[in-house]
Amino acid sequence: QVQVVESGGGLVQAGGSLRLSCTASRLTFDDYTMGWFRQAPGKEREGVSCISRHGDRTYYTDSVKGRFTISRDNVKNTLYLQMNSLKPEDTAMYYCAAAATVSGQWCLLPNSGWDAWGQGTQVTVSS
Repeated sequence: QVQVVESGGGLVQAGGSLRLSCTASRLTFDDYTMGWFRQAPGKEREGVSCISRHGDRTYYTDSVKGRFTISRDNVKNTLYLQMNSLKPEDTAMYYCAAAATVSGQWCLLPNSGWDAWGQGTQVTVSS
């Protein structure tokens, strides 16, 4: 069974940076599209960014474009999310997900048929 585990969350002041990591196991990593999602209290889970199997295509929700960068290392089976210029509205639980059959811009949708979800890592941005 595919497993993904997030790390790297924390408390940061507005304008600061964090890098999230997601390590995957029990899968052939470059067979999977990978994505980052987030969920704030009282809100629905939303897609933040996703990346194609070989990293040649990336997608971002509008609110993070120019501030966040997604990347992956297919040798280390690890997904990253570099978050710069963080804002209080970025505060949320951030989740990593893996999908064997999702592709294209549909990867920003939480209900696109993701095969595995992590437990999440909390990101809190203070003003």
